[in-house]
Amino acid sequence: MESKARKVIIDLLDDNSFVEFGEAVTARNTDFNEKEPKIKSDGVITGHGTINDSLVFVYSQDVSVLGGTIGEMHAKKIVDLYKMATKVGAPIIGFIDSNGVRLYESMDAIEAIGSIIKCAADASGAISQILAITGNCGGGLSALASINDYVVMLDDAHMFINSPDTIEGNYTDKVDSSDAEFSLNSGNVDAVCNIDEMPILIRNYIDIAPANNMESGYGELCEDDLNRGVEFAGTDDVVSLIKEMADYKIFVEMKSGIKNVTTGLIRLAGQSVGVVANCEQDGNARLNTLGAYKMADFVNYCDAFGIPILTITNIDGFECDFATEKSMGNALSKLAIAFSNADVPKINLIIGNALGSGYIFMNSKSLGADMVYAYPDSNMSLMDEKKAAEILSDDGTNVNELADSYAKTHCGIDNAARRGIVDRIINPADTRKYLIDGFEMLYSKNRYTDIKKHGAK
Repeated sequence: MESKARKVIIDLLDDNSFVEFGEAVTARNTDFNEKEPKIKSDGVITGHGTINDSLVFVYSQDVSVLGGTIGEMHAKKIVDLYKMATKVGAPIIGFIDSNGVRLYESMDAIEAIGSIIKCAADASGAISQILAITGNCGGGLSALASINDYVVMLDDAHMFINSPDTIEGNYTDKVDSSDAEFSLNSGNVDAVCNIDEMPILIRNYIDIAPANNMESGYGELCEDDLNRGVEFAGTDDVVSLIKEMADYKIFVEMKSGIKNVTTGLIRLAGQSVGVVANCEQDGNARLNTLGAYKMADFVNYCDAFGIPILTITNIDGFECDFATEKSMGNALSKLAIAFSNADVPKINLIIGNALGSGYIFMNSKSLGADMVYAYPDSNMSLMDEKKAAEILSDDGTNVNELADSYAKTHCGIDNAARRGIVDRIINPADTRKYLIDGFEMLYSKNRYTDIKKHGAK
């Protein structure tokens, strides 16, 4: 009977493409395991295959063999796989289902887990790493979820640093901090799914994401109409807008459990593009701390792999509470550094409000956006005109008159365009063709002045 560990590999890869290696590897004898059975593969299946004819490397922990526990040789197989994947620049996909450290290998097993984490850390930003959690992923092994670029988790799987019942004052029925929903909402995984959906999600990601940091990010010739009109349902449905503008309307969403901000990958005219959009919820378009950290991580990810960035902006400001006051400054600093350091093509599309200092951190011109587009009904201003008038009024009279004057002079997208803060005002229906044109124009973007020797004359 085919094991679950092997089946998930076969279901994922192109038919008859999987080539296994390391099948004969077994655990080494130690002082503590001389009587343990020596089973081939040592609890993990490793090899390579293809997804839509593209090379990938795969490992899958087999919980039916020694509980999928990690020991010296088990880890060596995964480490060797990482070395080969980074050598040839191919993605690596791991299926995690393990009961943890192999106790009778003691500190050798701890060192073994460390060697896997070291390889994953070294490969970060060099090759695409995908993790699928199909069973238990506990202790130090759970750090892989944050190192990997794309993480999917079965709805009945568990991931944890500490088991819920070991946390003081908690028990599983109260808060199951190991279940899939908890991991999704805390931003530790990108998507939760069932066993049939898992290969579809991974294949979609592989189709869009670059295999390594040297790839151009272009896929097959795009047969979707480059001038296709875009339907704009409104600022409260940004995911629909992203799908409307994308090739074939395919959007691979990442860290989908954090709802304040949407991030993910699309293609535009065949080119991979990372999308960052803050989300309006119940009429509130305010950025919170988790959303800012999510954006910063995603911008760094895109920059590491040379993926152009599209920011979709509709922001009224920041959440207003004590938690935000404690942590937002640090989060915004990370976001500002991420946008400022990213030297990939960056386009900002304003679809609603761009108010106050909140707009600065949404890939504004001042933080390095190459192009800024805006819809005709969008708005940019320092603050609401009536609040500004109340501040500017000396005696509290003529507030309405001051508000009208302030609005005409300082508010609105037309005023922003006159100041060069917005490059072009576009109709929503034309979004796709202008974004494609913008990113194609920026394709060869580089800081040529940084590498020149001297003037030519």
